[in-house]
Amino acid sequence: MELRDLRMPIKVTPYQHQEEAWKFVIGKFENPGGTALLIEMGCGKSLISVAVAGTLYEAGKIRKLLIVCPLSICGVWEEEFLKFADFNYDLKILKGTADSKAMMLNSMNGDSLQVAVVNYESVWRIEPQIKDWEPDMIVCDESHKIKTHNIAASKSLHRLGEKAGYKLILTGTVITNKEIDVFSQYKFLDPQIFGKSFYTFRNRYFDMVGYGNHTPVLKKSMEPELKEKIHSIAFRATKAECLDLPETTDIVRYIDLEPNAMNIYKHLVRDSFAELSRGEVTATNILTKILRLSQLTGGFLGDDEGKAIHQISSAKLDALEDIVDEVTSSGKKLVVIARFIPEINEITKLLEKKNLKFSIITGNVKNRSQQIEKFQNDSDVLVFVGQIATAGLGITLTASSTMVFYSLDYSMSNFEQTKARIHRAGQSDPCTYIYLIAKGTIDEKVMKSLNKKYDLASSLIDDYRQGLNPFRAERI
Repeated sequence: MELRDLRMPIKVTPYQHQEEAWKFVIGKFENPGGTALLIEMGCGKSLISVAVAGTLYEAGKIRKLLIVCPLSICGVWEEEFLKFADFNYDLKILKGTADSKAMMLNSMNGDSLQVAVVNYESVWRIEPQIKDWEPDMIVCDESHKIKTHNIAASKSLHRLGEKAGYKLILTGTVITNKEIDVFSQYKFLDPQIFGKSFYTFRNRYFDMVGYGNHTPVLKKSMEPELKEKIHSIAFRATKAECLDLPETTDIVRYIDLEPNAMNIYKHLVRDSFAELSRGEVTATNILTKILRLSQLTGGFLGDDEGKAIHQISSAKLDALEDIVDEVTSSGKKLVVIARFIPEINEITKLLEKKNLKFSIITGNVKNRSQQIEKFQNDSDVLVFVGQIATAGLGITLTASSTMVFYSLDYSMSNFEQTKARIHRAGQSDPCTYIYLIAKGTIDEKVMKSLNKKYDLASSLIDDYRQGLNPFRAERI
């Protein structure tokens, strides 16, 4: 029996493009090899990957799976397996020191599919331990992270890929800023496609131009061959092509605050509850205390007078950077929404560091119409940054179909109005909303209140009257 004749081992009904992608990959994996899922964010790359891994496991072809991804989405894989996998598995996110990661790997030898999740910065540091563990399959999520052929993570995965039978890369596109980016990712997947030598590949497909002949430009005559080879082992899908997608998709990315930031947060929770118990409990004073907690989950904390602002966490910023890379690498546009000015300042610094052009609307911006026009019509302006309180009304941002909520306020009206900036007349693609939620914090309660459409302050006052600490999230 061929692999594609087996069931798709997931708990949900897949969309048509997901089933087609699964069949494509499974068809390629009748024999060991490498395949690329070139699928835009919001189309369900992780569901397809879980299904592929489950099929190979149930067919007896793999027993150990290594998933390599950016640090900010390690936890996403844990949630995706829990949500989708309809087969036996044991998943561990490799954390801590190199020794502790090695110990976790050594303990993963059960009969169920053993799934180890590790970030790109760690993979090359524990390469010997991974090699000893002998993964049968390796998945590289957001594989543009290894687009540079001679960095440590890339070289490590090239070596590990030689030993693994099945390899899968997930990305919106393997070509980010320039076509030469494809080499390293495909060297991991299948060295037979473009060979093992970067310089042989470069000389075949590119002319070196510019000052000092340092800029590779794809030879027009070689463009058809390059594209043909890329797509020989790749399944491509964009949101525009996935006609069965719902109009909107919500993605919650849970972010782990750094230990020090989380300790400060917990102290602030205890202090806020103590202060509340010494005075009158009203919607105003309970929301005032939530305000400070929400500022902290975004990475910032003011002093007791509220004047000096200190950055104590970069967890959300790091997660946003990965999303920015994934969306803009394929030339798509992104809308980023945040509540607080210090957050917006750091977001714009990040974009400037990446040399990404952006539009911005906050309470201090006067030329709103110019900012919107640039984002809507200038192909070089890939990101819009907006403050919830001022960018949620009367503007159209349909040049993007993806919106990130870096932080949230508690107004249902603001929330719905802001979402409608991309999901409105003129939008031709399904819309994706990504929420960055600090795990075990007030963010979770805010998100829940917005989803369930209930008043946050009234709910927290009810918690207090029942003897509960209203600021304490369930996971703390």
